[in-house]
Amino acid sequence: MAPGLAPSVLTMPLPSHLLPTLVLLLAGSPGWAWVPNLCRTPSEAMCNFVCDCRGCSDETQCGYHGTSLPLGAPFTCDFEQDSCGWRDISTSGYRWFRDRAGAVPEGPGLHSDHTLGTDLGWYVAVVTHRGKEASTAALRSPVLHEAAPTCELRLWYHAASADVAELRLELTHGTETLTLWQSSGPWGPGWQELVVATGRIRGDFRVTFSATRNATHRGAVALDDVAFWGCALPTPQTRCPLGHHHCRNKACVEPHQLCDGDDNCGDSSDEETPTCSHHMSTDFETGLGLWKLSEGWTRNHSAGGPEHPAWPRRDHSRNSAQGYFLVSMAEPVAPAVLSSPEFQASGPHNCSLIFYHYLHGSEASCLQLFLQTQSPSAPQVPILLRRRHGELGATWVRDRVDIQSEHPFRIHLAGQTGPGGVVGLDDLILSDSCKPVLEVSDSPPGLWSPASWPGPSSLQPQGFCEPGHLSCGDLCVPPEQLCDFQQQCEGGEDEQECGTTDFEPPTAGGWEDASVGRLQWGRLLAQDSRDPGTSGAAAGHFLSLQRAWGQLTAEARVLTPPLGPSGPHCELHLAYHFQSHPQGFLALVVVEDSTRELVWQAPSSNSGSSSRGWKVDTVLLGARRRPFQLEFVGLVDLDGPGQQGAGVDNVIMKDCSTSVATKRDTEVSCNFERDTCGWYTGHLTDAHWHRMESRGPGYDHTTGEGYFVLLNPTDPPARGPGGHLLTQPQMPAASEECLSFWYHLHGPQIGTLRLVMRQDGKADTHLWSQSGTHGNCWHEAWATLHHQMDSGAQYQLLFQGLRDGYHGTMALDDVALRPGPCWAPKRCSFEDSACGFSTGGLWTRQTNTTGRAAWGPSTDHTTETAQGHYMVVNTSPQTLPRGHIASLTSEEHRPLAQPSCLTFWYHLSLRNPGTLQVHVEEAEKRQVLSISDHGGLAWRLGSVDVQAQRAWRVVFEAMAAGVEHSYMAVDDLLLQDGPCPRPASCDFETGLCGWSHLPWPDLGRYSWDWSSGATPSRYPQPPVDHTLGTDAGHFALFETSVLGPGGRAAWLHSQPLPATEASCLRFWYQMGFPEQFYKGELRVLLRSARGQLAVWGAGGHRRHQWLEGQVEVASTEEFQIVFEATLGGQPALGPIALDDIEYLAGQRCQLLAPSQGDTAVATSVPAAVGGALLLLVLLVLLGLVGRLWLQKKGGCPSPGSTVATAPGFDNVLFNVDQVTLPALVTDNP
Repeated sequence: MAPGLAPSVLTMPLPSHLLPTLVLLLAGSPGWAWVPNLCRTPSEAMCNFVCDCRGCSDETQCGYHGTSLPLGAPFTCDFEQDSCGWRDISTSGYRWFRDRAGAVPEGPGLHSDHTLGTDLGWYVAVVTHRGKEASTAALRSPVLHEAAPTCELRLWYHAASADVAELRLELTHGTETLTLWQSSGPWGPGWQELVVATGRIRGDFRVTFSATRNATHRGAVALDDVAFWGCALPTPQTRCPLGHHHCRNKACVEPHQLCDGDDNCGDSSDEETPTCSHHMSTDFETGLGLWKLSEGWTRNHSAGGPEHPAWPRRDHSRNSAQGYFLVSMAEPVAPAVLSSPEFQASGPHNCSLIFYHYLHGSEASCLQLFLQTQSPSAPQVPILLRRRHGELGATWVRDRVDIQSEHPFRIHLAGQTGPGGVVGLDDLILSDSCKPVLEVSDSPPGLWSPASWPGPSSLQPQGFCEPGHLSCGDLCVPPEQLCDFQQQCEGGEDEQECGTTDFEPPTAGGWEDASVGRLQWGRLLAQDSRDPGTSGAAAGHFLSLQRAWGQLTAEARVLTPPLGPSGPHCELHLAYHFQSHPQGFLALVVVEDSTRELVWQAPSSNSGSSSRGWKVDTVLLGARRRPFQLEFVGLVDLDGPGQQGAGVDNVIMKDCSTSVATKRDTEVSCNFERDTCGWYTGHLTDAHWHRMESRGPGYDHTTGEGYFVLLNPTDPPARGPGGHLLTQPQMPAASEECLSFWYHLHGPQIGTLRLVMRQDGKADTHLWSQSGTHGNCWHEAWATLHHQMDSGAQYQLLFQGLRDGYHGTMALDDVALRPGPCWAPKRCSFEDSACGFSTGGLWTRQTNTTGRAAWGPSTDHTTETAQGHYMVVNTSPQTLPRGHIASLTSEEHRPLAQPSCLTFWYHLSLRNPGTLQVHVEEAEKRQVLSISDHGGLAWRLGSVDVQAQRAWRVVFEAMAAGVEHSYMAVDDLLLQDGPCPRPASCDFETGLCGWSHLPWPDLGRYSWDWSSGATPSRYPQPPVDHTLGTDAGHFALFETSVLGPGGRAAWLHSQPLPATEASCLRFWYQMGFPEQFYKGELRVLLRSARGQLAVWGAGGHRRHQWLEGQVEVASTEEFQIVFEATLGGQPALGPIALDDIEYLAGQRCQLLAPSQGDTAVATSVPAAVGGALLLLVLLVLLGLVGRLWLQKKGGCPSPGSTVATAPGFDNVLFNVDQVTLPALVTDNP
């Protein structure tokens, strides 16, 4: 292997796209040939990572669920069905439990699991704990049996840095408990992967994952997707493949596994052959053996080591904290050297050295193996044979070198570390062809001096510069300015080893091999390659997949040094060849912090000649923060059929400097027809915006047939918090600029779209946001950008699509930027700003997150949570004396082309705050509404009709009544075309008319939507509405197929309505379900402070036509009407739609004239309840015959007329076909 290529990372998480391929390739390896055994006794067969019984029944509830997958596939637990045998063994109230996103209010606060990436997936978690005492929650696996030396445990955990004091993973076998991993953070946001090697475990063992909390860390943490990789020992075989070793227990192992210090057979017979007895093995348990060390190496063990986070927690020989090894924390200026005795010339035979090394704690750590020959005249300069560099993780990695020398020689192992790093050695095994020379005297002093030895330039001081700095001329370039795509040195030395290379120099452009398995990346001459895919290449070197000696993860990795920051135009150009049969992959991954993003993958190959030869490709890397690394990941079966291989050459990184600019960078205004103009996708998460062409349910705003940008939160599967679409830094054209755009938020559970302005040195400014569905249509929005022109500061614009919902899409189109302020917005929720309102110094934008707000509602109206914002004014006498006025004035609204309706939600304190007056100010101010009652706990809807042919403003005036502890609050302003409808009435032509579709967390966070038959949709919907009877008309609808385990129902609820003795609710509805799959139900609920009651329901199969329903309601207190879409069973694809809701306050319902099956009228409530009970009894006794008989007798209400009462709602008086909520009721506990 070339000196410039050495490992820097151990088993970094492989992108999920590549895992199936890895599994298939491992399964196809001839070394894993498998013959099913007869099912052995449970004690022998259970939980040993081998499917001994049919259906893998012996491997269930083992901390994983065994399945009949190809051998080599991991044994996994995703917690979707159960806990797989993991058990909480905590001794306090701080405990583990199985959870789903949002199911438990005090859970870890996750929006999604890791398996599915949505709120439907399950994980195990510990909830926050408010106690002050320290406590530990422990989750323990069942008893597992026997782990192979290659065994790896991979899992995903989620922990915010402020939530947990310590995380620990331990393995207990026999009387010893090993700490496999321990961390006190800090941890990044989102799901993090942990990969640990267990080493060879003999007999029974358990794995325990624990989280520790204290008074300042409340302890919320989650765990998901636990997988055991490569843990099975080989199974007995009748005969072995050619060249393999047949163990005493009849298992087969490959020849390179003999005498390597690992028990690969499972009975140690591969380490006890006659050949192994002639090897010289040094395990450091009793001393150094034949080896001599210089200052810097120490013999130690884990139990006696210092409290150093990177210190080895076990040795390799015994896999125990009591086992010994060599360890060094030597700085680069003084490497630690371990030297062999002098060996005789090897002659025609190879002297082989197997050794296990440990590099952890620093990216700058390095272990180098040198060969120093003894010529007749004097010792020669040592030659570098192997170099391992970087962070390999807390594990022991195997390597081997074969030496053939005409002269006597010595082997030197030199270890150097960076800050916080540790280098270790264990189990040095010399083959029988290594013959020591009997030494008469000690070695000459010059032999031990490392000063003259060649070493990596990055680790040695250069001139007057500090270690790690690059010296060029009079400059010392610090590490953070190396490979930042900005040339500091006159000759460009600081940017030479940064990924761009043709692989002719030995340094290979800074690419370092990071492989720890049977494959590695290395420089290779084209004429030396036996791969037919390289036969047409010009003479020279390229990067090639080659065999290696590691025992861990199979795939090969090669990485650049830390790079960045990069600009949005950064591209990587490469030539590659890839030949794999039947499976394999070649991919490019970007590694940032603990996340990995797959950005390119070579097309799958086959054995045909068309796939051979070199190809070229270009990969857009885009703007990324420093530090990030590029990594080629490859996997082929070099021992499989055909001539397989993979190679990379002529890697060029182009336009990666952040200072590279194009004319497009200033194009903020964009309709996305040609390209994305100056907007580009951020790469901070794995969810991305994509430029899309109109087709199917996706259509643009510009022409209906053009292009737009789209974010689907689940396509491709993503785990990050959301997608970013942003501009390059812009210079402001004026002190105020207006950004307008069209947005599309649609789906039963879509997340949040937010507009942010970003400036260096300042916190992000939130300009605008909307959450949840806004109907299947495009909406226009705008926001004013405020700049300080004299500062010369640049700004960036950023659209954030947050993944706090998973069913639906969000889209953007027709973005425009112009000088000057915007008109007042049509919609304002106050979540991100005051929307340009002038507060007069008395109105305040407020949230009640702490629960200690001096005045104001406990929750807002937009989100109905304490975290939501609203505008509030304190009307107490000390702030606003009696008769005084506090004004809240909007910016100017654009002139109205037609009469419009302005709606808003207001909240008045229980104590009389005074009068809230609403004025429209055009040429002059005129009052359009005055509100002086309805104080209480609920938000109420106010609406005013507005006509204005010129620019106008809306003014809210709070006139105080002089009462202590009083207030007025305003939230959720909306301006829509057309006159204002009557309360709780709507034809849905311009929107939902005050009906709220806010998702309820305890029902599954799903929302009713709004659409028309003519609008393309990804969800089924009625072809025409009821109001117009055409596809241009609109309606409310809900797609029930999203309901299921994660959500039970969706609510569409009215504004609060005053008490009524009798009022009639009429509406039209449609259910479009195939009869054989129908599972949905539509119900009407009454909801008040006393509870809720179902007063009407429709279920069963319905034809695709609009049906009329009506119900008479009565209540002695304020209430809301709720339309509930729910399920009667398993999910079914089909919509429930509503149209033309009419609430006739104070009017009794009239009997509807019967027509062709298009009427559903509520029947007597007592008859409905009695009929339902009778039906239940007869169904149990008589089955289907009884049901048919009951329908003939008329004892059961027809479908569409059923009534169900909510549990516990026993304080209701039933009165014919109306419902009365009594005035005086005592609730029983």
